[in-house]
Amino acid sequence: MIIVLLLVTIIVFFVVRFLPGDPILMYLTSEDLEEITQEQVDIIRHDLGLDRNLFIQYFDWLGNAFTGDLGNSIIHRGAVIDDIKRRLPITLHLGVLAFVISIIIGIPMGIATAVRRGSWIDIFLTSLGNLGVTVPIFWLGILLIYFFGLKLDLLPIYGYPSPFEDFWGNLRHIIMPVFCLSVPAVASAVRLTRSSMLEVLQQDYIRTAWSKGLRERAVITKHALKNGLIPVITLKGITLANIVGGSVLIETVFSIPGMGRLAVEGLFSKDYAVVQGVMLITGIVTLGVNLLIDLSYSWLDPRVRYG
Repeated sequence: MIIVLLLVTIIVFFVVRFLPGDPILMYLTSEDLEEITQEQVDIIRHDLGLDRNLFIQYFDWLGNAFTGDLGNSIIHRGAVIDDIKRRLPITLHLGVLAFVISIIIGIPMGIATAVRRGSWIDIFLTSLGNLGVTVPIFWLGILLIYFFGLKLDLLPIYGYPSPFEDFWGNLRHIIMPVFCLSVPAVASAVRLTRSSMLEVLQQDYIRTAWSKGLRERAVITKHALKNGLIPVITLKGITLANIVGGSVLIETVFSIPGMGRLAVEGLFSKDYAVVQGVMLITGIVTLGVNLLIDLSYSWLDPRVRYG
């Protein structure tokens, strides 16, 4: 995990610096550019530490990151860690809600399609799952804004008030973004749960359970479900890991000040410290979730052991 995380930081650090453009030009206003001299530009570059060797810049940033200092934003002129602290809870709020909804709705729907294979329930839910996987979430968000925000005037179309200051206002603001984030997560859970459960239901030990006269609920919940959930847990873990950085489109469409939008703003403005900080947090979350997924396998399937 440490090696992978270091590789991520190295790739992100050097790739963003090879992109065309000069962050100093984003740092200065149009009036500054008309009045400032090249010597003054060099002084600003020196003050920001952008004139040093790239490897020295990287190791300085990495050393500071271990102490919790992710540097200062070139554009916002404040600590990056403060921006992340403000925006990370917003992204987690939306993403965790979508994640929970995908589990509560997607997995039972997938089980139902597998148990009732070939029935109208299977055909209907599978068709919805295929549709949900293919629909672009930014396009879905625009449709929701048009119908429920502009035409029907039922829901607000942008912004994010704090739930601690205005709970019901926050609830109305997050309905459409959470729905957009939930659709592909629910659809993928339905599809994968169905295929996994169909494979498990054909195993010999499941036939044995049926031959003993056990009821359908007992066969599904006590014998088939745990093994059938192993691929689903892997998928859900990936979904959870994408919460931090995977909501870029939705946060942009609905103008939500989360981590995804912060990353986009930092990338377009060539704000190196912001992009590096967001990607570092995203990498830590992704690796941590993958570790939890691996550890959960031994609980779901006793045949899996780690030595």
